[in-house]
Amino acid sequence: MSTASLLDTKYSWTRLAITLAVASIGNVGMWAVIMVLPSVEVQFDVSRADASLPWTLTMVGYALGNLLLGRAIDRFGVTRVLLVAAVSNAAGFALASASTGILMLSLCQLLIGFGTAASFGPLIADISQWFLRRRGVAVGIAAAGNYLSGAVWPWLLSDVLVDRGWSAVYLTLSVATLALMIPGALALRRRVPPEAQAESDAVSSLNRGRVNLSPAVLQWALVVAGVGCCVAMSMPQVHIVALCTDLGYGPAVGTEMLSLMLWGGVLSRFVSGVMADRLGGVMTLMVGSTLQCIALLLYLPAGGMASLYAVSLVFGLSQGGIVPSYAVIIREYMPAREAGARVGFVICATILGMALGGWLSGWIYDQTGSYTMAFLNGIAWNLLNLAIVGYIFFTTRRRAGLAHA
Repeated sequence: MSTASLLDTKYSWTRLAITLAVASIGNVGMWAVIMVLPSVEVQFDVSRADASLPWTLTMVGYALGNLLLGRAIDRFGVTRVLLVAAVSNAAGFALASASTGILMLSLCQLLIGFGTAASFGPLIADISQWFLRRRGVAVGIAAAGNYLSGAVWPWLLSDVLVDRGWSAVYLTLSVATLALMIPGALALRRRVPPEAQAESDAVSSLNRGRVNLSPAVLQWALVVAGVGCCVAMSMPQVHIVALCTDLGYGPAVGTEMLSLMLWGGVLSRFVSGVMADRLGGVMTLMVGSTLQCIALLLYLPAGGMASLYAVSLVFGLSQGGIVPSYAVIIREYMPAREAGARVGFVICATILGMALGGWLSGWIYDQTGSYTMAFLNGIAWNLLNLAIVGYIFFTTRRRAGLAHA
């Protein structure tokens, strides 16, 4: 079999469909805690910043998981990693449902976050090795599983939350995680052929000649940029339910806005994948970051229910393609054998940005009594991201121009 036939094949697309299904199940851990945040705040009688602590530790675990489990798939393959994650998530949900205080819940969320990470960066790194011509589309679809999870599961479990409380939601997720993730993990046992990996590495080596930055500098630039974009991104995603509760619309309306935001993110990740295949990861990242900044600005005058619905959809459509673009850039310029570790490292940085932003927004709210300054804080971090991405884009274009001079 020729090398070319090992990439972008029928099996590659079948594997992508399985990957999307696993991601839609495995990522629920980072959205469930947002869904129950108002209930937790009331039950444990804590401040908004303290109620955000479980989310923050979820993101810390998620960051560590992307870093460590990303390295693990390079060595052990994605199936073993997903099996461990399924058990970890199920145990975390079961223990969290019995929490008697915010600290216990937060520690359980740390475990859940670690296991949930297997269904994001590691899965994206794995599927990126099965595509070449349509790698951007494949990465975008795999990453869409994260938002699809957030859009579908809160809707499916909303009645359980209202009728039986957040503990029942977590027990349901404990059982569902084991029942659905394990078969999906076993369906991904096949490893990428060495010949296909060599083909991918040859293209990456050619691309590296177009970047006027060393691999280490490029990696760290993406890390800092990732923190900046995700501090900004976390403000609406983490606090939209709480914001709607404060405005008197109730948590159900906030959950609907979060779902609408995430459905917009799903569409955005599909579109950004097509864009990445045509324009490259750096340009796609710059477009997404610019649109996210504009969407954050639109939140400032929004206060009515209709305007918040509209802006939440705009925000979702704007920012969904940002994080997958980092994975595309790494796969464009880095060796395939390092995909898990390098993608995991950058994704780790983006998640730490989400963790910092989620807590920081809650802290700013506690200090000011509103979310206005929290949105302005997010815009400032977004501008930092744009400055770094613009520099990478400039050096890439300049080097390409010199190569053709």
